[in-house]
Amino acid sequence: MSQEFDVVVIGGGPGGYEAAIRAAQLGLKVACIEKRIHNGKPSLGGTCLNVGCIPSKALLDSSHRYHDAKEGLAVHGITVGDVSIDIAQMQSRKDAVVSQLTGGVAQLLKGNGIVWLQGTGTLLANKQVQFVAHDGATDTIQATKAVILAAGSAPINIPVAPLTEDIIVDSTGALAFSEVPKRLGVIGAGVIGLELGSVWSRLGSEVVVLEALDSFLPMLDKLVSKEAQKILTKQGLEIRLGAKVTGSQINNGVVTVTYQDKEGEKTAEFDKLIVAVGRKPYAQALLDANSGVSQDERGFVIVDKQCRTNVEGVYAIGDLVRGPMLAHKAMEEGVMVAELIAGHYAQINYDTIIGVIYTHPEIAWVGKTEEQAVAAGIEVKTGQFPFQVNGRALAANDAQGLVRFVADAKTDRLLGMAVIGSNAGDMVHQGMIALEFAASIEDLQLMTFAHPTLSEAVHEAALSVDGRAIHAIQRKRK
Repeated sequence: MSQEFDVVVIGGGPGGYEAAIRAAQLGLKVACIEKRIHNGKPSLGGTCLNVGCIPSKALLDSSHRYHDAKEGLAVHGITVGDVSIDIAQMQSRKDAVVSQLTGGVAQLLKGNGIVWLQGTGTLLANKQVQFVAHDGATDTIQATKAVILAAGSAPINIPVAPLTEDIIVDSTGALAFSEVPKRLGVIGAGVIGLELGSVWSRLGSEVVVLEALDSFLPMLDKLVSKEAQKILTKQGLEIRLGAKVTGSQINNGVVTVTYQDKEGEKTAEFDKLIVAVGRKPYAQALLDANSGVSQDERGFVIVDKQCRTNVEGVYAIGDLVRGPMLAHKAMEEGVMVAELIAGHYAQINYDTIIGVIYTHPEIAWVGKTEEQAVAAGIEVKTGQFPFQVNGRALAANDAQGLVRFVADAKTDRLLGMAVIGSNAGDMVHQGMIALEFAASIEDLQLMTFAHPTLSEAVHEAALSVDGRAIHAIQRKRK
């Protein structure tokens, strides 16, 4: 064995690098193994920073600014003339943002004394890791305290729409289009499909989203998902539910997609097709047959509530394990595991993990939906308040959507919150904090919210749970 560390982290994405940094802060000797090559260079940050969260948000922001300049400024009395988009410049800006952030992570590892091993890592028995560098050199590394598996996930490919370079693409390919496709198909109306569809729709694509499920965004409260579908459809996304893709064929650069819905077999033609049907844990070459680590039938590593595997001293976090595939979940799991390894007590409240879809308006939620609470046998009371009567939203000409609360009718305790509207991803944190402190709806009702702010809609939604909203006419509750 040529190298020995207290902790070896396999994976340099959000979960892995945060685990490595926190472990180093706690005085442990740490190595972080990352295999990713991005734009020809070794790169930390995982899917999120390189080909996921960050580049997609850069394109979402650029495309929103273009669309707003083209369609949304006249109402303010601003005339800009012809508006055009330089896709090459937009992509260059996206790449610069990615480079800045991934470079920053490299500096964080260096500054914390963490050894970055560039290549692949495979877990062997007895907390040993087989490391293969990019140049083919191999080494066996011993972790004296723990190994943290943080290899992340990869897009799911489907046989009926095999990837074909620059025509049928996954989420990574959809971030790299060099021109705006005239007709764009998206398989999957989940978070990724809606965000990528929104980017190219704003830039001029005719976008059709094919979703096999009969329901739209089923993880949301039905009232919120209905509002989201209405808004996104009005923006130009054609969302076809109950549309199961059965095949695809490329002829002369045109993709013909065959799908089945309640009316029978249909076809649609596109210039580009994005496959966005979800992600799967990346277990390829991660676990040696002798590692002893258990996985379920879908390839997820089996862990307890504190991310321990069945092998002592081996932990797994992030997209490799149960729960939503979210960078912030992975980050907190990484910190939790590092603290456990160092002998501290740590635990995550999985009931307060926030979900966000970065369309415009954004869609965000935390806690239980009304349907989930009812299914759990809880008697609920609900309230919502629209942004269309919020002064700040109207002044900004951005008054779509609403805030919604779900509470326990007997105890008044807050159960869940959802927001669809401008800055929903930031606003929903108010609900997350309230849930973390076991707040009641009355707690929110008694607080003073600044005027004029978007957050006043949070206050009004809390008041509306008990029929007390000031800026809405509500029926008297019995």
